[in-house]
Amino acid sequence: MTIDQIESELLRLPAAERARVAQRLIASLDEDSEVEGAWLAEVHRRDEELKSGAVQAIPVEDALTTIRSRFGW
Repeated sequence: MTIDQIESELLRLPAAERARVAQRLIASLDEDSEVEGAWLAEVHRRDEELKSGAVQAIPVEDALTTIRSRFGW
């Protein structure tokens, strides 16, 4: 499986599962438990915001379009 195929499969996961994978990948790069704990707390905070309706998710393509237009990419 190529990295592009893996990425494509991961992006099909629900947001909470993608967050879990992201946290584990970040943790694998940084063994600092304080940083790892902070990332985990942030992931949980954002997940709760989504679940409670405090924030609304947008499609990644919309987010990328906004970023590209702001930064002229």
